[in-house]
Formats: sequence, structure tokens, C-alpha cells
Amino acid sequence: MEREIRLPLGSVQSSVRETAPTKTTDPEGQDIVVSVVMPCLNEEETIGECVRKALEGIRLTGLPGEVIVSDNGSTDRSVEIATGLGARVVHQPERGYGNAYRAGFEAARGKYIVMGDSDDTYDFTRISEFIDKLREGNDYVLGSRFRGEIKPGAMPWLHRYVGNPVLTGILNFMFGLKSSDAHSGYRAFTKEAYRRMRLQTTGMEFASEIVINAARAKLKVAEVPIVYHPRAGESKMRSFRDGWRHLRFMLLYSPDHLFVIPGLILFLIGLAGMLWLLSGPKIVSGHFVDYHFMFVASLLTIVGFQVLITGFYAKAYAFTHRFAPDDRMIQRFYRYFSLEEWLVAGFVVFLVGFGIDTGIFVTWAAQGFKNLFAVREALLALTLMVIGLQLIFSSFLLSILNINSKVSSVGPSAVD
Repeated sequence: MEREIRLPLGSVQSSVRETAPTKTTDPEGQDIVVSVVMPCLNEEETIGECVRKALEGIRLTGLPGEVIVSDNGSTDRSVEIATGLGARVVHQPERGYGNAYRAGFEAARGKYIVMGDSDDTYDFTRISEFIDKLREGNDYVLGSRFRGEIKPGAMPWLHRYVGNPVLTGILNFMFGLKSSDAHSGYRAFTKEAYRRMRLQTTGMEFASEIVINAARAKLKVAEVPIVYHPRAGESKMRSFRDGWRHLRFMLLYSPDHLFVIPGLILFLIGLAGMLWLLSGPKIVSGHFVDYHFMFVASLLTIVGFQVLITGFYAKAYAFTHRFAPDDRMIQRFYRYFSLEEWLVAGFVVFLVGFGIDTGIFVTWAAQGFKNLFAVREALLALTLMVIGLQLIFSSFLLSILNINSKVSSVGPSAVD
């Protein structure tokens, strides 16, 4: 029997069909406590074994549970096998690792949700280790392959010694985490924790989003060592494409590392270089450094300021749209931000530059419009005028981005 339901997946409404199982895993009259969710796309070789192991794992917990298979468009016998063994199948027509999982999570009825791939790489009979951690008060539990055991042939050399360690290290550095295996597919969390994570991505970057959003939601996190087995059947992963998607997502979710820090460094280096050369040429290790380098310093100053202010745009958008509701930097910024004061600051910077240019013109006129060498002063004036204009128009955009928080009075950034 099939029925069509409408599930809210993040900000997208997705039409999802649900196939009822031929038998249920929960004792009659008992509420579901454990939901095991696994995505599926043509996994007929392994889906049966995964469902059987999940059912046994639920039995070993001593809690009533269910197995949910989130089918992502299988054309083989995967759905038939899963329903025949007692799994509840949810059909997600929109392709993507994240889409499949979110459909399964929304359909889950248990207080505790366990997720894992349906390729038989994870041992679902050991879900009690995850449930025990959740019952101890943790909100989110990660199964660590690197703290456990990786069977021969289970993970390619490139993934084991380069891809996973590098991406996990970058994620830990950017978001202040201490994860040992950020891209493990075997995890568990409470239903409430799932709601708090506000997951939205659709593809393989979903694995990174869970870890990042768990940290942002200040969930209590634990790890358990797991055994990672070789998969059966064809892998759906594409190493470089999926690796880039993870890295891209981390960068987009961290405007500090993508924009703010690089922009600030470029701006300070450029400004220091301009001021250093303003008084005249310098000799460095026997090399003549003159206004040619000042052009480079001006470029760094302007580009750095633009990248820096773009970071504030990104942070403001993420904050007001609740992607990063706990961003302290942008909270403090909007607490003291005043459109009028920033406009005045922008005009002042612009006028200083304009004043320097005016002085150059007056000097030129006083000399009868003869040849005048004032490259350094003119370059400083140009730089200040550009930054002043950027500051003026950026003030309006930052004020627009804060309208949402003002209207809804959400968070400490709301301005009276």
C-alpha cells in the first residue's frame, strides 16, 4: 500500500510517497522510540542485509523501533526487498544524498534517530552503543571510523590518508570542533536535535552540514568507535566532485575564513604599504622600492576592503536569516551600527581623498599648469575616495540586511 504525503524539507516542500511495510518492528500499542534511517538508490545487493541488521540492532536496544528506507529513485528490487523485510519506505523523487536523508528524518517517528548508508559498510546491529550515548544525555553521536577499525579495501588510500583527514582538519579549524571523522555516515541524534540543526543541503555536503550545525546549535556531542566494512555494489561517490562540494560548503558557511580574515589581512598590508611609501622611495636589501609598489599597495587596500565588507554582508545575511543566529561578531556589530554614522564616516573618508586631489590641483594651477609629479599623493587620494564610496553604499546594504531582524525583533541585533 502506498500513500502520498507532503513533507517540509528545510525551506522546500517535497512530494514524498510512503510505502507501508508488510510487517512492523514496533510492538503493538507501543510508541516508536528508535528510528533507523538509511538512504537507498539501487542497493538490492545490500539493502536486505542492512534492514535485517537494523531490526536486530533495534531488538538489542530493548526499545520499540522502526526501519525507514528513503528511496531516491531505485529501479531495481531495493524497495520490494526492504518492504518485504519490514522496513517503511519513503520515496524521495528529488535526487541527492541530503534530500534522501531529510525525507527519512521527517518521516521518522522515534525519539532517537540513527542514520547509516544502505551499502552494508556499517554494522547496524551495534546501534545500541549510539542509543546508550543518547540516553546518557548527549544530543548527537558520531561513529568514528578512524577511532575504530577500517577493514582492508573499505576505504581508498586517497580518502583514508588525504581526503577525510584534510577535510576533517579544515572543518575542525574553521568551526572550532574536535571531530575525528567528520564525514562518517554512521550517526545518531535525538529528534529535537534534528529540529535544532535546521538541515537544508541536498547533496553530499549534507555530511558536513550536520557536523557544523550541531556545533552551531550547541548540541552535546559524543563519539563512538565503529568498524567500517568494504561496500558491495557500485559506489555513488565521486571523490573530487564530492570533496569539492564539502570544501565549498565549509567555505560558504564560514564567511570569517572566506572573506573577513583574508580581506582584513589584504587591507592592512595594502594600507601599511601605501603609508610607508607616501614619504618617498625606499631601499630594501639594495633594491629600489618606489611608486610602482605603491600601485600594488593601493590595489591590495581597495580589494581587501571590498572582500572584508563582503564578509560582513554574508555574516549579516546568515544572521538575519537564522543560518548563524549565534554569530557574536555580527551581533555586536548591529548593536552599535548606525546608518547615519557610517554614512558620515564614508563621506569623511571620501572628502579627505577629494581634499588631497584638490590640493594637488591647486598646486598644479599655482605652477602655471606645468609638469607636476604628485603620483603618491594622487594614488592615496584615489584609494581614499574609492573606500569612502564603498563605505557609503555598504552602509545602505548592511542596513537593508538588518531589516529582517528589526521587523521580527529576533535576537539582540534588533534595533529600536
